This record gives sequence, C-alpha cells and structure tokens, in this order.
Amino acid sequence: MRSLWSGVSGLQAHQIAMDVEGNNVANVNTNGFKYSRANFADLLSQTSKIATAPQGTRGGSNPVQVGLGTEINSITRMFSQGSIQTTGKNTDLAIQGNGFFVLSPDGGKTYKYTRSGDFVFDASGNFVNNSGMIIQGWTRDPETGIIDSTAPISDISIPPGLTTPANATTVINVKANLNAGNNIVNKSVIRELDSTAGLSSTELVDDFNVLFNTDGQAFNLKSGESSGAYGEGISISFDGGTSSREFRYTDGSPNAVGLSSSGIYYFRTTEDLRAGLQDYAASISPGATVIVNKEGKFELSNPTASSSGGVDMDIQVSSIQDSNTNENYAFYTTMKSLAGQLTAGSSGIKVSQSINAATHAASIDIFDSLGSKHTVRLSFRKEGFIYDTSGTKTGSYWNMQITVPEPGDIGGTVKANTIEGQVIFNSDGSLSSYTPTSITYTANNGSAPNQTIQLNLGDSNQFNGLTSFDSDSNTSGISQDGYTGGDLQGIRVDQSGTLIGSFTNGRSFGLAQLAMARFTNDIGLESDGGNIFIQTANSGDPVIGQASSGGRGFIQASALEMSNVDLSRSLTQLIVIQRGFQANSKTITTSDQMLNTLLQLKQ
Repeated sequence: MRSLWSGVSGLQAHQIAMDVEGNNVANVNTNGFKYSRANFADLLSQTSKIATAPQGTRGGSNPVQVGLGTEINSITRMFSQGSIQTTGKNTDLAIQGNGFFVLSPDGGKTYKYTRSGDFVFDASGNFVNNSGMIIQGWTRDPETGIIDSTAPISDISIPPGLTTPANATTVINVKANLNAGNNIVNKSVIRELDSTAGLSSTELVDDFNVLFNTDGQAFNLKSGESSGAYGEGISISFDGGTSSREFRYTDGSPNAVGLSSSGIYYFRTTEDLRAGLQDYAASISPGATVIVNKEGKFELSNPTASSSGGVDMDIQVSSIQDSNTNENYAFYTTMKSLAGQLTAGSSGIKVSQSINAATHAASIDIFDSLGSKHTVRLSFRKEGFIYDTSGTKTGSYWNMQITVPEPGDIGGTVKANTIEGQVIFNSDGSLSSYTPTSITYTANNGSAPNQTIQLNLGDSNQFNGLTSFDSDSNTSGISQDGYTGGDLQGIRVDQSGTLIGSFTNGRSFGLAQLAMARFTNDIGLESDGGNIFIQTANSGDPVIGQASSGGRGFIQASALEMSNVDLSRSLTQLIVIQRGFQANSKTITTSDQMLNTLLQLKQ
C-alpha cells in the first residue's frame, strides 16, 4: 500500500514539475521573463527499526526506513541575464545587470517591480508600462534645473508640449592664442578702419617696436643694447637736404621721447613719430600736417599756399642705423614712399606704406532675457611690452576691444556699444591679467537691462584661456551659457536612466531619471502577473537608487531584455519529467498487480 501512495506522490510532484516547465516554454518569448525550476524532495520515511550503537563485540545496526514518496518543496525562479534585443522604439529599456524598474499603480502608495522595459508616454505625459502603471523616479526641479536622486521617488511625468524658457547669457569663455612672434599672418592697420570711430591719439599702438610692415615683419628697431638705448630709424629732409632730422626709436620711458639737444627726435609709439614728423614739417612749411589715416598710413599734406608763407617741399628719406645692428630695411621701406615733391598750397598728399599690428578677433552670439540673439565681437591688437625696473622685457600686452551691435549698450565712453580693455601676458606666454573681467549689457529691445556677463579668458599664470606663443593667432574654443526658448522635440535615455530632452533651440538636458531597485534575495519576490513582481517577507526591502551604481545594472535604450528560457534545456526537461511521470505510473500499476495476486490467494 505504501508503494501505491509513493507512486501517487510521484505523479503529483511530476505533474507540478510539468506545470512549471510548461509555463517556461509558454513564456519563451515574454520580454523580461525569468524561468523557474521545480525542486523535488522526499517525504518523511516510516522507520521500522531504529539505528543501534556498537556494543562490545556486537556491531551497530543502521535504521530501517521505508520512504513514503516525494513532493515539490520549492520552485526557484532563475534571475539570470536574458539576451538583449534592439528595437526601434526609444522608450524601450533593457537592464544589463541586477535590478528592477519601479512602478506604481496608485500614485506611489504601493510599489511594484519589473524587468520588462516596454514603456510609453500616455496622453497626460505619464511614463507608463503597458498596464498603465507609472514608472517611478525623480524629475527635474524647474527652479534649479537639478535632478535630485537622493529625494523620494515619485511618478515620472513630462507634460506634452514642454517648452524651455530663454536663458540670458551670464558667461563667455574664450581659449585662444595671440601670436607673440615676428612673422604675423593675422594683422591689421594700426587704427580702426572706421575713421568715424573718433579714436584719440592715446588709442594708437603704444609701442612702435611691436608693429609690422606690409609683409608682416616686425620692425625690430631696438638696438639690442640696454633699456633706454637708441635704435635704428630714418633721416628725413623736407627741404631738399638743406636741413634734415633723424628719427630714432627708443625703448626707454616715455620721458625719453622727443627732440634732443642734438636735433635727433626719439619716438616710441606711432603717435610719437607722427607728432615729431608734423613738428618738423611745420617748421619747414607752416600749416603742414602729418596724420595717421584710416588705412594705417602716415599722410603728409602741405595746404598753405606760398603767398601765405607755405614752402614747396622736396622730401628725401634715407635709412640710418645703430652701430651695433644692421640697417632696418622694413622701416625704411615703409617710410620712403613719403619722398618726392609736395607743392605748397596743393591738394596733394604724400603717404607711407601701411603700418600693421598683430591682431586677432573672435565672435560669439549671446542671448538676452527674451532669447534674442546678439553678436559679441572680441578684437585683440598687440600694443607693447612690459618692462621690469632693470629694463628687461617681462611680458607683453594687447588691446582688447569688445563690441556689441547697436543699439546695444555696454557702457563705452566713445561709443556706447564698444568698450576697450587690456590683456597682459607673462614672459612664458601665460596669461597675467585682463580687464574688463565682465561687461554690463543692455540690448535696448525690451529685454531685461544691465545684463551682467562674465568674461572668462583664463586664470592668472595659467594656460587654460588666452595664451601668447610664437605661433599663429587662433581661437581654439569660445562658448557661452545662454540660449533662446525652445520646444521639446525628442527624448532619449542614457545608461544612468536619465530621460534627456532635446529642444528646438539645440539645447539638451535631463528631464527625469528612472529609479532602480535591488533586493537582497531576488528569488524571494512574488510574481504578480504581467511581468510584475511584488516584495515579500523573504525578498528583503528594496534598495532604490540610480542605475549603474550600488550594484545596480545599467540601462540600454531602444532595447528589451528577452526571456532567459533556454528552450533546448526546457524541452529536454520535459522528456525527463515525462519519463518520471511514466515511471511513477508503473509503480502504481505494479503495486496493483501485487494486490491482485494477494487477493487471488483466497480464491
């Protein structure tokens, strides 16, 4: 009789095993499904004779027990990783590694968990699964723009038609090199091309020795001697050689500039040279003038007629040099075109060649509070050198001009839309300092006035912004943090589970982040149908956090995790279960035949 009941228990156990394995096969194509395994265990055994210990010369005996059958004592769910299948839907999400998506059917009162990431946005913008449960996570704070993953989780919802307001520019970042060498590609005339700019003489290039001729070669007029020494120059006669004056460069202080007792005129800047030339020209022919025109040329005119005291000018130019250096042909060639006849009272003029300075410019569009775009231009022009007390060059400085389109106002003294500053470099090419460090911008278009914009040109004594090396001037990076308003046009999900919105203004930023849960005992979770699990007493509490952290896996977008059912294993297991079921049925039929034999004894 016991064998009958053992056979029956075997049939029952194998029937349950068949149910489990049949469910595995049925869900072979269910996304995120985890297969289960039925675990057999024997039932209590009937003890006919207990075990005895050895005594003296008599050995011990083992217990005599008859098993009473089998049962299914547990069903284990296997949470191994399923294969990842790519899809064309950007809200399909697959987990690579441990963890579960967190969902709620009631606004966060209760939580459920799933590995199936087939999600969509509903008509209200809720991020839901196919059963309408809302995925849980953290949303972006509209005030700070931050997604706080340490806060409690809540429903993820992104309103349809989401827009982002305009953001006024607060900082401009520039990284560029300003050429410190003599061979200059980026150059322009020493004055602004716009002759109506109203530039004063103090706005001309400060140090003549940083200037270049039309071939981009530095004049290099310094003699090579100690600071204050006199370098090369030119000799000019405005009266055919009857009198002449030498014009020599000095790298001494501005106090050393001017006409010496020996009749030599020392200059340092373009304005020094212009003033000296005009003083000499006027001494020969009253009313003669020398200006620097908008093309960067020295321009000599002789407008006073001879009847009013004007004198015909016979201009001769020759090169002179310091005894320690070679003749400077660049400077002489630039100035020699002044030579020739200039009749008193004529409307003619004599001009030199253009004198250029090393320049560079960069532009970037900034935005006001309305999202309107305005172009800011930063122009740099090399102006001079920095000297220590011993007269040694310790760096260089450049003029910086910042311009915004009219009617914009940044507080310029000459023109409201233009301000000037200075950039100083150390002898190693690193940035020393710069001014201004910020501008206050008013677009005068109805946007918020007095918009403060920081200028980030680098740190002092560092190479992380502006530099000045002997290489071509170039801008390697320029950026700003403003943008115009925009409408949401697409959403993608990164590996951390952040939903990144792309807007029509070209901006992209995180709108929300999915929460992921990890359990101490995944197998302890209870299936709730629809690829959903719920927490049990033996699963442990969920540890909720970001993907790719704390032992949680990362998220792959536009993909789904396939079932981890191994069909070949399952089909083989079906055969094993079938044979087990058949064997147990044989136990019952055999026991029945034995009982029949016993009954036949009475006959």
